[in-house]
Amino acid sequence: MAVLKVYNSLTRQKEVFTPIGAPYVGMYVCGPTVSGESHLGHARPFITFDVVFRYLQHLGYKVRYVRNITDAGHFEEEGREAEDKIATKAVLEKLEPMELVQKYTNMFHWAMQQFNNLPPSIEPTATGHIVEQIEMIKPIIADGYAYEANGSVYFDVEKYNQSYPYGELSGRKIEDLIANTRALDGQEEKRAPLDFALWKKAGASHIMKWSSPWGVGFPGWHLECSAMSTKYLGETFDIHGGGMDLKFPHHECEIAQGCSVTGKAPVNYWMHGNMLTLNGKKMSKSTGNSLLPSELFSGNTPLLSKGFDPMVVRFFMMQAHYRSTLDFTSEALSAAEKGFLRLFEAEKLIGELVPNNHSSVNVTEIIEKYYAAMDDDFNAPVLVAHLFDTVKIIHNIKEGIVTITQDDLSKLHSAFTAFIYDVLGLNHITSAASDERLMGVMDLVLELRKTAREGQDWGTSDKIRDGLAKAGVQVKDGKEGSTWK
Repeated sequence: MAVLKVYNSLTRQKEVFTPIGAPYVGMYVCGPTVSGESHLGHARPFITFDVVFRYLQHLGYKVRYVRNITDAGHFEEEGREAEDKIATKAVLEKLEPMELVQKYTNMFHWAMQQFNNLPPSIEPTATGHIVEQIEMIKPIIADGYAYEANGSVYFDVEKYNQSYPYGELSGRKIEDLIANTRALDGQEEKRAPLDFALWKKAGASHIMKWSSPWGVGFPGWHLECSAMSTKYLGETFDIHGGGMDLKFPHHECEIAQGCSVTGKAPVNYWMHGNMLTLNGKKMSKSTGNSLLPSELFSGNTPLLSKGFDPMVVRFFMMQAHYRSTLDFTSEALSAAEKGFLRLFEAEKLIGELVPNNHSSVNVTEIIEKYYAAMDDDFNAPVLVAHLFDTVKIIHNIKEGIVTITQDDLSKLHSAFTAFIYDVLGLNHITSAASDERLMGVMDLVLELRKTAREGQDWGTSDKIRDGLAKAGVQVKDGKEGSTWK
């Protein structure tokens, strides 16, 4: 039997997945910064790790999935002066910071529900774990890996690198980082430009601030994930996930913080998903090349020819491996929609098949291919390809080209639906197809066509049928009347 292999970003190779305490698995994924509505590019990693979560559970693992909410923090990014995004946006929207946080947290949860993502086991917030973050800073200072300066606390990267290899996750050498790091304005209190904030002193006008042994301030962005993952998953846990853009500096700093406190690596398997591009360009709010989930579903954007159901979008994201880039276009979505409908047409058909006394189909081999795909670093696109191979087989069984016994049919039906629903997390489209208003309109249109046919007005009958076909509605005439889909 095949074993699950996971690509570890730290070692840059696929490794057999061996949990620390099987059947229990601990998985932490960096959650959203709730300073605004997340665009579609932000949604991809959460869909990726939802599939990981689902497949691990399908294999029988008991997964504690922790995904945080970043509702405070000192965001220190390459080439940008640090800022508190929550406080900045709260001022712009004339809201209390926690009011803003709740607004965008609700919007994030709504989007995740639309995409049929399972909720995490625990969803901690940065503001709810200030004490844990303060307590984590204390031993880092005590061991000489951090220093206090004017009410702020900074991590000493060069001192840490004397004991541990800083930069191993992102593949960067500290000499190059030092040479290419510029000092930012207002950070003269750092010993070196590469040092990052664990705790930042708050100015008089700063809204979100807390008391600490070093004065009133707020935590560093990198620190919150270390504190919360450690609290809920232990000093070393199985999987840490996020987007590739978080490798450096965020995840690199998490490793440094964890090692400096415990003396050991905090994570066994680092997993990183790649970016989603839009019409061949990086998705970014600042350039206007981005899509909000609400725009995607409604089609209220010049970037799309129409709106698309969340399940079609989720299915589209299964077309590329999570470590590969995926280009998002209206044409590609339309193609994915056709494939999605074909898949679910077969899912309905398999339940209507009539078995035989003999199987000419190797069901065991088919199911093994499903598992082999997912065991190969959660290779969803290969799984989808195998599912469509099964779609052909289902139609061949219906046409009598191949045969299948009741026992094999039951096994195939069970596996086919399990990998569609439970592993990939897909579901029936519930919008247009089930809209009662559309059903009423179609009943009226088919009744008018029936009247035309009864009066031998074939021109009108064909015009209605052809017009519906152009609109994506297929009409089939049978002995018991006409049907549509």
